[in-house]
Amino acid sequence: MYTVKEIYYTIQGEGFHAGRPAVFCRFSGCNLWSGREEDRSKAICQFCDTNFWGTDGENGGKYTAVELTAKIKSLLPENSREPFVVLTGGEPALQVDDILVSEMHAHGLEIAIETNGTKLLPDGIDWICMSPKAGTDIVLTKGSELKIVVPQNGIDPADFESLEYDHKYIQAMESDTWDDNIKYAIQYALANPQWKLSVQTHKYLGID
Repeated sequence: MYTVKEIYYTIQGEGFHAGRPAVFCRFSGCNLWSGREEDRSKAICQFCDTNFWGTDGENGGKYTAVELTAKIKSLLPENSREPFVVLTGGEPALQVDDILVSEMHAHGLEIAIETNGTKLLPDGIDWICMSPKAGTDIVLTKGSELKIVVPQNGIDPADFESLEYDHKYIQAMESDTWDDNIKYAIQYALANPQWKLSVQTHKYLGID
């Protein structure tokens, strides 16, 4: 059984696939933070902006691979020619396995995953987006998209340039210093053109 916080149809707001319709499947749980606000100060990642605790979100619950795939398919328009699902969290790598990947592919789903890179993934995932967090050991050294949230004490984007990712993005951390963070990200991309700027367009547009 897979424990899921929420499943919903929306527009991908950031990174390479920004603007693309997708079903987001947010798995419960993470290995870098409990998800409880009272534990945030003790978390390895203290800037997480998503609610992944429990199963009380839209379409949340416990699913088998067959049930989860069916639920995702039911949320897509009937005319979807390239049905796209984004597996996110929390940390989806704690739950996503070969059985789920095979079931989703058997029903024509293109699979993307958003991961912190501290856990290995099953084979066959179509798009891997890895966003490293300071203070962790990265084991996922190749994929589709590397997205670094800046600034983070202990993370220098230059240290990740040797990893085998097709696209590399810098994204400003949302915080009390967001304006400064945006300026930093822009300047970094300008000075290091191997990096592209990722903007969280869904937050500007009011898209969930």
